[in-house]
Amino acid sequence: MHQGTRCLPQLAILALNAIVSYEKALIFISYTHKMTIASLSAFTAPGHWWSLRTARDQLATDLPKSRRSLERHLRALIGWPEAVTADSLRDHQDRPLNPLLLQRLSVDARRKRQHLLFAQEWPLPNGQPCLHVNDARGARYWYPLAKVRDDAGSELAMALAALGKLHPRGVIVLPHGSLARYRKVSASLIPWALYPSDVIDPLRPKTHTVMRSETYAESVLVELEAESLHILREALAGAQKPVTLFSAGKDSAVLLHLIRKACYPERPAVPLLHIDTRWKFRAMYRYRDALAKTGDWTLEVFTHPQAIKENINPFNHGPSQHTEITKTQALRLALDQGGYDTIIAGARRDEEASRAKERRFSIRAPGHRWDPRKQRPEPWNLYHSGLGPGESLRVFPLSNWTELDVWRYIARENLSVVELYFAAARPVVKRDGQWIMIDDERFQLRDTDRVEVRTVRFRSLGCYPLTAAVESDATTVDEIIDELTHSRQSERQGRVIDRDRPGSMELKKREGYF
Repeated sequence: MHQGTRCLPQLAILALNAIVSYEKALIFISYTHKMTIASLSAFTAPGHWWSLRTARDQLATDLPKSRRSLERHLRALIGWPEAVTADSLRDHQDRPLNPLLLQRLSVDARRKRQHLLFAQEWPLPNGQPCLHVNDARGARYWYPLAKVRDDAGSELAMALAALGKLHPRGVIVLPHGSLARYRKVSASLIPWALYPSDVIDPLRPKTHTVMRSETYAESVLVELEAESLHILREALAGAQKPVTLFSAGKDSAVLLHLIRKACYPERPAVPLLHIDTRWKFRAMYRYRDALAKTGDWTLEVFTHPQAIKENINPFNHGPSQHTEITKTQALRLALDQGGYDTIIAGARRDEEASRAKERRFSIRAPGHRWDPRKQRPEPWNLYHSGLGPGESLRVFPLSNWTELDVWRYIARENLSVVELYFAAARPVVKRDGQWIMIDDERFQLRDTDRVEVRTVRFRSLGCYPLTAAVESDATTVDEIIDELTHSRQSERQGRVIDRDRPGSMELKKREGYF
């Protein structure tokens, strides 16, 4: 057969395909034109949730009804963003959600037959802000907003409340991107606290509306400050190689401020020592690292090599062994390696019964052991800092301070502290009647654990699996002061290590614990 004859069927097929494509193009142009004219204004009107089903009802009946075609043309009309997945979920600072919590949320949603949805903000083609939501299968919903707001606003809250009514069994909505910055829209609907806390510069003083304290309370602060400065100057004058223990807590913030005053106008020459158990709250590490970047202090971080080698942790080894190795033994080892003779710390007598036995200059025998029966008297605030062979000195400038004094001083001096001290919605589980915060993916959830988002804060900070939160609405220093004025509970009520065995704290202190 001739070469040209064999090509005729192929040419006919190509021509037929071209005609079909042309007809499809005409249908597409007509369809898109009708949709644009008939639906653009409706689809962008604020105050209404849209989905593929409601969009199909809005369109003319003579238009194609294919789900895929409808979705394709709606994407061209509205400008949908990429669907969010569990792997791509991020907050407004491009940080991923805790995978442990995301897995538990997914399991709970399936068990309760609730919809797990991912929400994000995305502008419409006309620049109008819009709330876009999709599920794990790609089903989409969108809610045009009236205008851009700097805060969460009632409009966004109403949109999320209306979204919950679309599903009889409820929804769990996870915010993505810029939407995650709205943390107080609806705590019952959206678990905003599942993301890490905002990274706030903890070293930049924050402005507080401080209420005027009573004359007596102010005079007490003046006396306490003068006493602490006297203790610090006496300790530093007699020390050969001093060091300050730094825990990143509120007492450390006050202690460092007092050291600055005691050494003024000179720069404090005493270094900071942080015993890192590797299980502190992430916010405490951010606070510590921000402090080191200022260059005002020399910061030394020490972790016990055995804790790293054997992966010592509170879950698998229990509170007692974890504390013994990562804190007590680690502190003794760090002090021996550094050759420090005077250790300044922020412990207070009102925290715990055994700490009430401490002198302000507390002598430690060789091996850093403490014997409360062999402490030196301190009449008329006279301190003896002389040391024998192998002995060391623990100095406590805040010994006579109370928790309320500390917060009043923070307010007066406008000091910055870790944000965990202020109430916020945070993911917690109840263990032995106490709220334990899930701070990272290493937390070991039990089958019986129920993850909840509660408005809590911390009065004392340590290793997060061993530190319980308290329910509170105090979000400012003034509110914390007012709360403590009426509180009758101990500050360390949430410290698990204080009650893991009878006389636990005193036994730990005898072995050299902080």
